[in-house]
Amino acid sequence: MFRTHNLGELNITNKDQQVTLCGWVHKTRDLGGMTFIDLRDRYGITQLAFNLEKNSELCLKARSLGREFVIQVAGKVIERSSKNLQISTGEIEIEVLQLNILNISKTPPFTIEDQSDGGDELRMKYRYLDIRRNVIKDNLLLRNKISLETRKYLSNIDFIEVETPYLIKSTPEGARDFIVPSRMNQGQFYALPQSPQTFKQLLMVGGMDKYYQIVKCFRDEDLRADRQPEFTQIDCEMSFVDQEEILMTFEGLTKHLIKEIKGVEINEFPKISYDEAISLYGSDKPDIRFDMKFIDFTKSSKGYNFQVFDNAEIIIGFVVKGCANFSRKQLDKLIDFVKTPQVGATGLIYCKFNEDGTIKSSVDKFFSDEIKNIWKENASCNEGDLLLMMSGETEKTRKALGTLRLKLAEDLNMRNPKEFAPLWVVDFPLLEWDEDSQRYHAMHHPFTAPKTEDIAKIKTDPKSVRANAYDLVLNGNEIGGGSIRIHDKELQKQMFTHLGFTDEEAKEQFGFLMDAFEYGAPPHGGIAFGFDRLCAILGGEESIRDFIAFPKNNSGRDVMIDSPSYISKDQLDELKIRNL
Repeated sequence: MFRTHNLGELNITNKDQQVTLCGWVHKTRDLGGMTFIDLRDRYGITQLAFNLEKNSELCLKARSLGREFVIQVAGKVIERSSKNLQISTGEIEIEVLQLNILNISKTPPFTIEDQSDGGDELRMKYRYLDIRRNVIKDNLLLRNKISLETRKYLSNIDFIEVETPYLIKSTPEGARDFIVPSRMNQGQFYALPQSPQTFKQLLMVGGMDKYYQIVKCFRDEDLRADRQPEFTQIDCEMSFVDQEEILMTFEGLTKHLIKEIKGVEINEFPKISYDEAISLYGSDKPDIRFDMKFIDFTKSSKGYNFQVFDNAEIIIGFVVKGCANFSRKQLDKLIDFVKTPQVGATGLIYCKFNEDGTIKSSVDKFFSDEIKNIWKENASCNEGDLLLMMSGETEKTRKALGTLRLKLAEDLNMRNPKEFAPLWVVDFPLLEWDEDSQRYHAMHHPFTAPKTEDIAKIKTDPKSVRANAYDLVLNGNEIGGGSIRIHDKELQKQMFTHLGFTDEEAKEQFGFLMDAFEYGAPPHGGIAFGFDRLCAILGGEESIRDFIAFPKNNSGRDVMIDSPSYISKDQLDELKIRNL
């Protein structure tokens, strides 16, 4: 056999055993008559010892090894004279008796260390080397553990994993599809699935009752650090359930994962409506690890000849506890921040309620201390607190203030990655109006059921109809979203009509689902978790990229294999595609 042990399992109890080990040369140290090599594999590092006096030829061979050479050694486990208790193998070393070079290595383009000297693009080009670093290796091991725990939890409550097709039909709703030409059906195309949505609903019609799949999905959309053109979902669906049953089931999954992966017990999953989330936090995925809820000052702040407020649709703010000592320089930086294009605000008003009882604001000449004390009372401020306010058009102002809220929390170290604060957001609008196409679009997808009490308003007041939908937010990130589905053919037809489909278009795109509804479709609903995002949060990181073995860059390219790429003229001709 190539090896008797891996490089993380030997310890003092193995003393005097004969072993054979394999791995990569991590570091070499020549100390006069001795040479030491740190040999590394995915399990850990074991130190090898070569004695020049005992075996000069072997020692000189060891000194010829370069970084990342792949070697095999045989020898005896001995106790180290200088122990390293920071690693599991730190009390022993291997007195090497045989050395076999399995493969040589060029000098890597960056150091294989936790703190590497390689930039993102370079490490992605040589991703197979990057995976050797503990940082990426541990992330992939974490991902594997989360996958196993997910399967264990869902299997224990009678879910079954079913694979759904990757070559499906393109549909007009949602993000852009990736298109795959069919050679056998000239001029026709498959699409790669953005989600297994219709297939999991058909599985419910088929009586599968509780389905899940850890599944790859594809969206041809603009990318960021937290988006990839291909991503993974924990996709789930259940029959004969209402919203509360689904929330309870997947609270259970979330609690299980956080406890098993991080050792943290979560008890409370607060629930707020979409409207509350927007009005209190300026976001439908608020981070509730810290407070700073919005307070509305519109009524108490108009009519004092301050045009910025008098002409505003809304005046809102939040309290930053204990920060009245912010300097003018710090406040100017915040004002500059909110004026940046990514925030888009025109300014920021501050009011400092000082420890000595005095009040200092940026609008002192417009507002008396009496008015500012009303603000103080409305916001439940104490001496030492800082009040920040914005005004303007409602939607834009809430969004800008929400961005400022997150920046301040980051600056003040309020977003502890070891703390977990889940939140359900419910009662989303069913439809949203799109100015460009001049029609309604589904806020979630076309198969989302309206709240039962709002069904009557679909024809008369579609904008006010609430969806029977829910998002699970964790630490300011949407990690899951789902809904109760429409299972009635007539209601589904009505939904398609509001989304601008003709009967013919609806039949062409979704006729298979409508037909299935005629054969006893049960009430059903589900949820999909963003698996990559969940891994990143449980790993304490912002970006999902380092939790994916072979990710794409921000342009959607795999710089390692140079993809996407052109294909040959012969392939294009065979597919009857004109050469570009």
